[in-house]
Amino acid sequence: MKKIIVLLSVILLIITGCSMKELSSNDFEKNMDILLNEKTKSSNVHFDGYKYYVPDGLKFINREEYNAILKDRFDNKYYMYVDVISYYHKVKNTYKIKQDAYYSKVINYGNKTGYLEITEDNGKYFVEFVFNYAKIESLTDKDNLVKVIDNMCYILRSIKFNDKILESIVGDNVLSYAEEVFTLFDTTSSQEDFLEVVSRYDPEYKKAIDQEELELDEE
Repeated sequence: MKKIIVLLSVILLIITGCSMKELSSNDFEKNMDILLNEKTKSSNVHFDGYKYYVPDGLKFINREEYNAILKDRFDNKYYMYVDVISYYHKVKNTYKIKQDAYYSKVINYGNKTGYLEITEDNGKYFVEFVFNYAKIESLTDKDNLVKVIDNMCYILRSIKFNDKILESIVGDNVLSYAEEVFTLFDTTSSQEDFLEVVSRYDPEYKKAIDQEELELDEE
């Protein structure tokens, strides 16, 4: 009976993409090390040339070929960009650690690379997470910071590219990209760049941020 329970637990973890280890409620660095070291084959979102897994509790607000906006149950929004061009050309990670950031680290797990950068401003945390040739950004508060980064890990670690399909797409130069898609490892990007992109895809979010700044100025 115990063997059956253990087997069912393992199957459930594989299907859901959840971690087999207990995650911390206050240490995102520990969780990142656990989640990015785990192997996962789960996927529930499919596009031409790639697929990935979105964990329970997140839902799509907008979904396009290489960009997506998701929202969690706490109303945190996640702005995602999958850079198939960088993957196709195997662009190197050129990120430089920023000493003035709240958190800045180059990430390497299982032959996959990226970085995590967090900037704090007036009690809000701008998270920029690049891994596995994709980027997710979010603006959140400290109470939700760990959970937001956990969700990013679940998504980014699960991305799988289909080389054969991408060869036919990228190789024939039939991909078209909007101007707002910026280079994955471009360290000159900032919170202002992020909000400029957001304002095009999600004007209500930008309006809410502007209102927050207005209220702070009035205090």
